[in-house]
Amino acid sequence: MTSDREQPAPEHRRPQGVADATVEAVGKLSEALETVEQARGHLYAFHQLMGRADRQLGSASQMLAESGHPEPAELLETAMVGRNVLEGRWTFQIVEEFDDGYWAELREHEKVVREALLAGRRHVYEAEMKEARRTKGRAGHEARPAPGQ
Repeated sequence: MTSDREQPAPEHRRPQGVADATVEAVGKLSEALETVEQARGHLYAFHQLMGRADRQLGSASQMLAESGHPEPAELLETAMVGRNVLEGRWTFQIVEEFDDGYWAELREHEKVVREALLAGRRHVYEAEMKEARRTKGRAGHEARPAPGQ
């Protein structure tokens, strides 16, 4: 008898009648979304790094003033501290615009396509790749976790 752990979970199985080309195409769409998710992470890293840099510029300006260099301190304070990184925008505004626009729309389109073509199932392409690559019956190669894991 085959244990449940030797079969992919139902939510990762290809719906009846779905062609290989469809699974591949939806897999490519999911891959594109994952790439955008990675880019979003870099955008958030940029946001945090620019915030840190702004605080460091403020500290540098203050240290210059305290060490007897008021002109360069004033220049940094007025020209760079608190400056927009893009026209009219700090990085939080860039992040919000990206999240509310491109990222949200792509996520919705990816979901609509999955709903229409794969009954909403996620990572069917990857689940099938796992099935093709794993050594069935070998510890550490189970199709899915034990119940309750």
